[in-house]
Amino acid sequence: MSTAATCRAAIGSLYREHHGWLHGWLRRRLNCNQQAADLAQDTFLRLLAKDEMVDLREPRAYLTTIAHGLVVNHWRRKALEQAYLEELASRPEAFAPSPEERALAIEALVEIARVLDGLPPRVRDIFLLSQIEGLTYSAIGSELGVSINVVQKAMIRAMAHCYKALYPA
Repeated sequence: MSTAATCRAAIGSLYREHHGWLHGWLRRRLNCNQQAADLAQDTFLRLLAKDEMVDLREPRAYLTTIAHGLVVNHWRRKALEQAYLEELASRPEAFAPSPEERALAIEALVEIARVLDGLPPRVRDIFLLSQIEGLTYSAIGSELGVSINVVQKAMIRAMAHCYKALYPA
């Protein structure tokens, strides 16, 4: 049997043995049966997308780790979507985007949040102060109590991180 077939068989066995448990674990955290079912499926899809199957001594701990990341992403997306919808509600109806434009904007916000989550907190804060708030490096340094050199290095790091996220090798 090939490595890929062996991997699929192992994931199939893992699915049969632990899917019900994982679905229940997710349902208790999300209070939504359908969302729990979706995230349980997504957890196993993540396993299928891996090139190799890892040796699982504690399969439930491994599945929990993957599922927890998916739950965090779910709540992050919900928070971004809620903030976006609240902002839209404060605007006159004539300026409201179409449902398609809303969906595209929410997807873009989720992707931006994902990319920025990979940055250390101070680097992310410096990047956001520069790019969103429009502050100069000097003003950022004054606000955060760091030198302009620290701000410059953080911006280089943030830009390099964003570039790698957008254009992976």
